Amino acid sequence: MTEGVPAPPPTGPSVARYALATIATVLAIGSQYFLPQLVVAVRPVYTSLLGDLLVVYGIPILAFLGLVGTGPLRHWNQHNGLAALEGLRWYGALTLVSLVVIVALTVVYLALDPSALNLLSRTNPALAQAMGDPWFFVGLSFLIGAVEETIFRGWIFGFWVARSRSWVVPAAWTSLLFAGVHLYYGTTYGIVAPLIFPSLFFIGFAFAATFRATGGNLVVIALLHGLFDASAYLTLVNEDGGLALRYLVVFVGIVLFLLLWVRRPGSPWRPLGSVEAATTAAAGPYSVGERINSTQNPSGPS
Repeated sequence: MTEGVPAPPPTGPSVARYALATIATVLAIGSQYFLPQLVVAVRPVYTSLLGDLLVVYGIPILAFLGLVGTGPLRHWNQHNGLAALEGLRWYGALTLVSLVVIVALTVVYLALDPSALNLLSRTNPALAQAMGDPWFFVGLSFLIGAVEETIFRGWIFGFWVARSRSWVVPAAWTSLLFAGVHLYYGTTYGIVAPLIFPSLFFIGFAFAATFRATGGNLVVIALLHGLFDASAYLTLVNEDGGLALRYLVVFVGIVLFLLLWVRRPGSPWRPLGSVEAATTAAAGPYSVGERINSTQNPSGPS
């Protein structure tokens, strides 16, 4: 929302209820890293893929359903065409930004402690788990992508879309939270883990921006998330194929970003497409996503 324009008065669940659901989510996801070591009796739950998924994702879903409701998710399948444009260009451009950040950090490591980069040769635990049946995990990636986007962009970020004067702040901190709950990168790569987290942060931010620009579409960002994860598992089958899939999507996104930049110079992130055309006549300084919320959901998410 434009600075200086008051946000629509929030209704529905309180911030306290939202906070409880968010805390439950962080504890549920984080529990897999410490609870099996502390409580022997629960180890079989976490060593089972189904049991682990039920704890890590089932508890957050139940918490948000019970405490927040489905209000932030109500536009999950709307404006898929616009979402494809927004999702690809944000994903491509911010992946490029993350690569620049990673290269800069690598230069710092090379200057201070080049030997630390050897830690990057450690096997990713998620990939190690998938080695026995990589194709299963390629398919599972899309389910996980849908669930994680529903939780992090749909509920955790979406709660603030109609409640915050600026979408950037909640997009930033929820993306930091999304990156931070991937604790296994820190425990695996130690001192060089900062080379991994920028990708997670910028991908999370790209998906939050897409969600906001489209008024709440989750379909496209779930697919992009699934492709991101699936390409990693695909490297276990064909390394070149997995990398080609990942960077082909990034390349398409960058090209789309550049084309839209040329089309509308000086305003590269202005939402495009049928939603904008349909709402151009509507009065008010809202972005496309905010105009959708203000016309279809005047009171904000419930």
